Amino acid sequence: GMNRIGNLLVPNSNYCKFDDFMNPILDAMLEEQKTQGVVWTPSKMIHRLGKEIDNPESVYYWAYKNNIPVYCPSITDGSIGDMIYFHSYKSPGLIIDIAGDIRGMNDEALNAKKTGMVILGGGLAKHHTCNANLMRNGADFSVFINTAQEFDGSDAGARPDEAISWGKIKINAKPVKLYAEATLVFPLIVAKTFARVVEEEKRKQKI
Repeated sequence: GMNRIGNLLVPNSNYCKFDDFMNPILDAMLEEQKTQGVVWTPSKMIHRLGKEIDNPESVYYWAYKNNIPVYCPSITDGSIGDMIYFHSYKSPGLIIDIAGDIRGMNDEALNAKKTGMVILGGGLAKHHTCNANLMRNGADFSVFINTAQEFDGSDAGARPDEAISWGKIKINAKPVKLYAEATLVFPLIVAKTFARVVEEEKRKQKI
């Protein structure tokens, strides 16, 4: 049969495959916690998932390969959370430390010479990213891309000037909010900015 995630249709069999993928990883994480004293944070868990995915089509694979931390304060919100919940009854004891990650995320912002935010969508991810930059008196560069409006008081709908009022974006910055569906416009933005620079560098190397 079929199931639905937001506006996506997903075969039910994918959940079974995901269960088969996750359970051995959770077993190994629990064993390493018990025998090696590993303190698992969401970012360490994502690092391990990137390793186990072992697929160059995955952004988490490349984050693992380049040792880039991926922070996810809401890692238990969704299917991964369901897997952790079921696993806690089958093999109790796995602990995932969110405090370690909030320290890691905030410290990265605090200790950076400059920071920039490219935030796709809103909600928790937007707020955590902006809040980390509050610790350093604001980000130097900011681009928000989402469809949310400010009339309902949501964090997603809050414009950059609201973040400036909190000290999450520097007062002399030139932030941008783009009202658009992020999955449609972000690839175009990347193609005209980061990707273009990479392609130019490749051409120079060939010359």
